[in-house]
Amino acid sequence: MNMKVAIASDHAGFALKSALCRHFANLGIADLGTNSEQPVDYPDFAADLARRVAAGEFDRGIVICGSGIGVSIAANKIRGVRAALCHNAYTAEMARRHNDANVLAMGARVVDVDTAIQMVEIFLRTEFEGGRHAARVAKISTLE
Repeated sequence: MNMKVAIASDHAGFALKSALCRHFANLGIADLGTNSEQPVDYPDFAADLARRVAAGEFDRGIVICGSGIGVSIAANKIRGVRAALCHNAYTAEMARRHNDANVLAMGARVVDVDTAIQMVEIFLRTEFEGGRHAARVAKISTLE
């Protein structure tokens, strides 16, 4: 896979982010922080990652907080980002296949490590179907 991927989290997502970085070390995923469990503000990390995905520095991004809700809201404020809050393999697949999501959001207090690994694998390998979904994604883009 020749894809540039970044990952970021707040303090609540740090342990899960670290586990994902270890598991996917061979992919060279860029870790954009945070680097400890010391409290930080999730919008700072989600927005930085989202801006860098929107600018084309990374093809896809992964953001993690306790529930996944905050990072998904923050990332979706950035023009050109379609962050999908996913909880399982199915939602991760549909985020890519039907919504062309470029950022995967998840909650460290919601999904376990094995589920998170499965979601990332699916999110990175699934292509956008296009077709009837392309018009819908285009309509989403006009809302920005």
